[in-house]
Amino acid sequence: MISEPMTGRLVQRIDSEPLVAPGAVPGYGPIFNAGLIHHDGRYHLFARGVRDGYRRNPGSGPRFLDYRSDVLLFVSADGRRYEFQKVLAAGGSTPVYSYEDPRIQQVLSAGRRQLMMTYTDLPEPDSGLPWRIGMHRLVYGDGAFHLNRTSGRVVGPPGVPDKDAVLFNLHDGRVALLHRIQPNIQLAVFDSLEHLSAPGPTYWRDHLAQLEDHVILRPAPGALGIGAGPPPIKTELGLVLFFHERRADGAYTMKVALLDPDTGRTLSELPDPVLEPELGWEVNGDVDRVVFVQGAHRRPDRTIYLTYGAADRAVGAAVVSEPVLLAALAA
Repeated sequence: MISEPMTGRLVQRIDSEPLVAPGAVPGYGPIFNAGLIHHDGRYHLFARGVRDGYRRNPGSGPRFLDYRSDVLLFVSADGRRYEFQKVLAAGGSTPVYSYEDPRIQQVLSAGRRQLMMTYTDLPEPDSGLPWRIGMHRLVYGDGAFHLNRTSGRVVGPPGVPDKDAVLFNLHDGRVALLHRIQPNIQLAVFDSLEHLSAPGPTYWRDHLAQLEDHVILRPAPGALGIGAGPPPIKTELGLVLFFHERRADGAYTMKVALLDPDTGRTLSELPDPVLEPELGWEVNGDVDRVVFVQGAHRRPDRTIYLTYGAADRAVGAAVVSEPVLLAALAA
């Protein structure tokens, strides 16, 4: 049920209040930017939780000091009421200083379907290293997801700031990676997850040398940047990709495109946002005016359920009719 009146916008919030509010878990303040999977009859929310004790930086440099994120796991039977389950992954001095913005995806590789968590691996502030893409396998048991502790990898071009990574399969079974080297979304293709983990000494060098050829989406004129949200949703017309765009005024909005399942290239894109920050908890926060889409689940009734971060403080949810969305993308 949609709890707000229909406004003509394609995407509708399911509630005027956050699904998960700041401070919902002891020891944590902001809880936001959540990946999602529906498994074993429940929604499993993988949220970025910021530990208590951080503060705004009064000088130059990063926005906040003593700022460190973990991955918190929540579960829900109906997608509206979530309960905290556990800390899935905690940052430390090594190997991951801070986990940010987890995405959850099922990927077929080498004949096996594997559940993967991608995230932004933030190194220690004084390390001089850029943010980079982290990747872990997940396993499910006793009603909860767990990390495969030995599977952690850093992927992507070495020494280059890279984030907003999602994985999916092309029609021929190859593994595709969407990633963001500012300000565009790029596509990289691999034979398998193993090939992604160890692509050889020349793969990323060649990719960077021809980076423009790998761009599949660009910001709208005047916008500052874009990045993939959840893994693409398979539909009858192609792969639906929700993504965020940072406008010239700094606001983050939700946008959507349709990708070719054979090549991963863009078939169409809606020019206008499908959701913008409007409610108080989306407009005011640690970073003002942010809706940051990151989770998606295609329901049997042909609605797509979406989770998004709001103002770097909370988690919201919304739904969109798949037939209506596809009609707009095909127009």
